[in-house]
Amino acid sequence: MSAVASRRRGRLERKSAILTLAAMAASAIFILPGLWLVVGSVRPGSEIFSSVSPLSWRILVPSSVSLDNYVNLLSGPFGRALIVSLVVCLLTVGIGLVLSATAAYALAVLNFPGRGAAFAFVVVSFMVPFEAIAIPLSQLFTGWGLTNTIMGLVLPGIGNGLAIFNLRQYFLGIPNSYREAATLDGASEARILTNVYVPIGGVALANSALLIFLGQWTAYLWPLLVVSEARLQVAPVALARTFGEHSFDYGQNFAGAVVLSLIPAVMMFMLQRFFGGLSLTTGEK
Repeated sequence: MSAVASRRRGRLERKSAILTLAAMAASAIFILPGLWLVVGSVRPGSEIFSSVSPLSWRILVPSSVSLDNYVNLLSGPFGRALIVSLVVCLLTVGIGLVLSATAAYALAVLNFPGRGAAFAFVVVSFMVPFEAIAIPLSQLFTGWGLTNTIMGLVLPGIGNGLAIFNLRQYFLGIPNSYREAATLDGASEARILTNVYVPIGGVALANSALLIFLGQWTAYLWPLLVVSEARLQVAPVALARTFGEHSFDYGQNFAGAVVLSLIPAVMMFMLQRFFGGLSLTTGEK
């Protein structure tokens, strides 16, 4: 019996080793392009593609390491565009969370005529591709005088239907007895939202903040439509314009891609303590 168990354990160990090697190989397929991007951002632009052929280990080992690509990139128009993107994203997240939490509270807690239709409209809103309404919306913004303004960049991002949906679903899980107790104490709906639902909904708020931030941070088409002045260019557009008709610098382009990827990663790291960190315990039977 022990021999049978030993053989079975041996088969399981071999199977586990094979699966581990397969997982490592699959991970390498996804990691290597990102690693090549990071390495290319600290090597001279002329070496980035010259090291690809013939393919060897030198593709990931630069002959020299330098931060010149980052210094030259951030000291130019891209640096200012990065600041504009951060300002736009922070404003959008701040205003968008307030509007999303208010709308989600109304859709989850308050009973009013047409609540189901309003929720259906919210669901449909984030299923429609933004590209389908971008041009008509830009014409409206032109008529309103919002082109080449910070608010012209901010406003389309504050009404995030997915963030409202996310918060509304979380608020539905909060026992109504909390609201009833606060109402008996004389709290208004606004106070119940800010003092009861918002503190409990930390996980959903963090998720929604990340959704709104990423939506604005990666926006490319909308800034192209509403901004024509260099002073209000956002980072993705400024990075794309590092490629001229007759001149380009792959080193700076790789550095810009790393910067654009690093900032959301840092934000994710800052918000990770909220993910799964809060649990709703009601104490109700």
